[in-house]
Amino acid sequence: MAKDFIGYQALADAALRGVVREALRRVEKQGLVGAHHFRITFKTVYPGVEIPDFLREQYPDEMMIILQHQFWGLKVKDNHFEVTLSFKKVPATLVIPFAALTQFADPGVAFGLQFREVDEDGASKPLPAAAPPTPLTPQPKPEQPAPVDAESAEEKPATPGEVVSLDAFRKK
Repeated sequence: MAKDFIGYQALADAALRGVVREALRRVEKQGLVGAHHFRITFKTVYPGVEIPDFLREQYPDEMMIILQHQFWGLKVKDNHFEVTLSFKKVPATLVIPFAALTQFADPGVAFGLQFREVDEDGASKPLPAAAPPTPLTPQPKPEQPAPVDAESAEEKPATPGEVVSLDAFRKK
């Protein structure tokens, strides 16, 4: 395979992080509407992440926050966002660069994104192969052959679909 000198994966990741930025900007202006709410996972050790020490001790590598009912002071900038959340009734302001995000999901509408890690230079690198895919993306139901008769259909339980990360099929 030819070398990608344009960096399509980095461009795609930047565009998808832009989706998160714009979703947060809309919430900043109008609040959460309907069933929308966000699960945001980020690297706590990424440069520019600002969280209280007690959270960094509890989540030394990665942390998930939920923006739903109790969050305040959402401010969205070009490269990061700030939000105040309550942890054990103690308010804490978090500053999270968009490049630190590893996952974003809106369970209210079954939407989810998983990001490649971005190093300090802005270059993306693949997630580990064992990284779980975003569970909130609707998966197609596996097709099963039609049963011969009603008895055989009852004896064979349905086989659940398997979620596969596309990174497993990419050439390195």
